[in-house]
Amino acid sequence: MKTTKLYLAVALGLMLGFSSCNLDTFPSDELNSDLLLQDAKGAEYIMDGVYAILKDEVDFLGYASGNCYVRHYFQLSEYPSDNICLSAHTTDPLYEATAYMMNDGLKNVGTIWMVGYKAIYMCNTVISTMDESKEDNKQLLGEAYFMRGLMHLHMVTLYAKPYSYGRDNLGVPLRTSTSGAVTRAKVGEVYDQIEADFKKAAELLGKSRGNGGYPCKEAALGLLSRVQLYMEKWDDCIATVDQALNGADPASKLEQGLNYATYFANAKTSKETLFCIAHELADDRGQSSIGSMYLKDGIGWGEVYPSDPLMYLYERYPSDLRYLSYIVPKFSGDSTIRVYVTVPATDGDEKTPHIKLRSNLIVDEAGNYSFKDGGTSYPIEKRKINGEGKADPAGEYVEYHTVYGGKDCLCRINYDVTLRTGFTIPMVFVTKFSYQDNNPMLSSPVLCRWAELILNRAEAYAHNGDDAKALADVNVLRTRAGIPAEGMFETGKMHGYDNALDVVLDERRLELAFEGHRMFDVYRNQRDMDRRYAGAQPFEIVSHNNPHIQYPIPNNEWTVSGIEQNPGY
Repeated sequence: MKTTKLYLAVALGLMLGFSSCNLDTFPSDELNSDLLLQDAKGAEYIMDGVYAILKDEVDFLGYASGNCYVRHYFQLSEYPSDNICLSAHTTDPLYEATAYMMNDGLKNVGTIWMVGYKAIYMCNTVISTMDESKEDNKQLLGEAYFMRGLMHLHMVTLYAKPYSYGRDNLGVPLRTSTSGAVTRAKVGEVYDQIEADFKKAAELLGKSRGNGGYPCKEAALGLLSRVQLYMEKWDDCIATVDQALNGADPASKLEQGLNYATYFANAKTSKETLFCIAHELADDRGQSSIGSMYLKDGIGWGEVYPSDPLMYLYERYPSDLRYLSYIVPKFSGDSTIRVYVTVPATDGDEKTPHIKLRSNLIVDEAGNYSFKDGGTSYPIEKRKINGEGKADPAGEYVEYHTVYGGKDCLCRINYDVTLRTGFTIPMVFVTKFSYQDNNPMLSSPVLCRWAELILNRAEAYAHNGDDAKALADVNVLRTRAGIPAEGMFETGKMHGYDNALDVVLDERRLELAFEGHRMFDVYRNQRDMDRRYAGAQPFEIVSHNNPHIQYPIPNNEWTVSGIEQNPGY
């Protein structure tokens, strides 16, 4: 990030259709903004290049295959959460993200930073060159402000502490021009600029100039509401969502029934999508796609599964379309009911990867559950959660626990599910990133959709103490998901929850699972991440004060520009 010519070379390369980003291919010493934007098409080519660079494989320190911004982003934002179970150790740097063991030399850490700031530079080229007074320029200028805001939002949420931890904490470089020194702005300064960029984008943008891969006015308002939620501007967040809805019934913005069951395969053209990274058949990355880690269907690794706590949450209402449509256990085909027991390490090191014990379920005449292991019988406790001791019996959800090896262990009970070959983790696939054009590895990953806006407003209402409105917004999503009437929330029917905020956060977890929200939702609310469940990730509770919830500044950035590294690295 030391020269403007470098980024202009990248911009021109993308404009001409070269996705390799080989900076030596182009005569950078001959480029300038006037050349790139000498006609009305220049800005369009550059903005199309911004969208392309997010999905193209790029070279970083000799790595190119599978090295893609959108893949890394969805892994870095989702894998450190309590939504996923990593079935085994992998040499892919996604493991370090999953295990909070990042270092500043990894390709995912460096590629996100490099591509993000390249995209910001390209947007600044458009913003600094185009005349806003010309009506024909407004849409592309709006796109440039939108993408600059989005890229800065990704940078500050990944590489800096949440806004709720303080405005004066160290943020990320704030780039609003094509020149200037590289310094880290404060978190509050970065968020202020992001908010301003999305407001400006909403002012300039109209309808999308294509499918969901191009932003529109409502997309800018949607991401603005997210930023305001993160900034704890509750009233502003509510007003922004209201502005986006413009009097419409929230349910009318959502796909319903079968259309929702196939939404993610059709996200690029769906009415619910406000912005996605649009992929075509030519963009299929096969085993390097986002979906490849979640699914094995002829191709794909199929190594990342939903966590046990998330599965319990879905299974409270088995009719939930979010569960039926996108969570796919690989059943063995017989009718055996198994007990799957999370067995933590017994050597005193809670961070050691642990196994999952599988045994047949035994049910006695009184209906009590147990299982046997090594000739020993282990009783299973049906433990009530959420509703324990509460007046509302509908809140008495059940979890299964047993004492094994002197430790309290979580159990799950289900039909026999195929284990991953050579490991002890049942295979439960996720299809949110699959089956576009009937291709199991192809999707157009969603970065903003109407369901999120409704939940943004619900959370803002909950923080404001307006529980009835918060729960009404939650019920919009639950109704769409096919949850029966008895599963709806009211202020006098909380299903065992203590407060509306907890309801909203669980609903965000159910609705937005695997879409890159959960880690931010937990930590910005200054809550700890409970990851005490089966998988190759460490068995631990991650404190919200853990310095590794921020990623390190890449080595090739801080050693060249001299900006400060994040604490703990």
